[in-house]
Amino acid sequence: MNIIGDFAIKQQKYMPVFPKATGTPTQYIPGYPYEDEHPMPATELHGVQANIFFDQIYRYFQVDENIHVGLDNFIYYREGDITKVVAPDVYVVLGAAKLPLRRSFYTWAEGAVPTVAFEFLSDATARQDQHEKVPVYLQDIGVQEYFIHQPDTERPEVFQGWRRQEQGNIIEIEPDASGALFSEALNLRLQWEYRPGEEIRLLRPYLPDGTPIATSIEMQHLKESAERQVEIEVARRQHAERVAAEAERVAAEAEHRRQADAEELERLRAELAKR
Repeated sequence: MNIIGDFAIKQQKYMPVFPKATGTPTQYIPGYPYEDEHPMPATELHGVQANIFFDQIYRYFQVDENIHVGLDNFIYYREGDITKVVAPDVYVVLGAAKLPLRRSFYTWAEGAVPTVAFEFLSDATARQDQHEKVPVYLQDIGVQEYFIHQPDTERPEVFQGWRRQEQGNIIEIEPDASGALFSEALNLRLQWEYRPGEEIRLLRPYLPDGTPIATSIEMQHLKESAERQVEIEVARRQHAERVAAEAERVAAEAEHRRQADAEELERLRAELAKR
């Protein structure tokens, strides 16, 4: 079975449909800071979670040049007001150009707002992420969905999502029987798994049918496994060809001996007939 090829078919099937952004991809607008003066360091748990999740989402959507996936950079959502800014850990903008890479994302210049935003909770921002930012993302900015997740197993489990409906009201997304949340905007299923030894609740994206979106490391292992399988199949075919060739050679030698024996017998009969 071609796992990588099968996934590509499913990926095309489940990719969301969306309109293209009306603005222009903008790397930087002077006057809008693109980094904190005193950035707070994240824990390793937070960093591992954010980077692995970004890696999965970024690679999944890189097949479409009109999907932009951002990681921990500023999103300015009101022109002329540098205080109207958020910095989600990961966000996806359906319709905005994938490239160039932005220092910050300016909604008015791009003609688009993030479709979905993700925050991974840390002690410094957990309360804001879980409460104050819900109306900011979904009402002030116009994000369609907003998800938060606590990766630290020493902290209480938190995995929530909210969706802005067409009428403008906000609803909390209900988990399914397994605890997963479904992103209608991205057409992806979201669920965390516990990583023994790493002591982390790792949030991961899945296709609607439950197929996991592999990490870069997992994808490399899949490619190596596929290559090994090809090598095994080639070796097996070559062995079968050698066995078939040897059998053909043995059969040819046997036929040659049979013909030689038949000719010798015919020669002996002819000599006896002369006597």
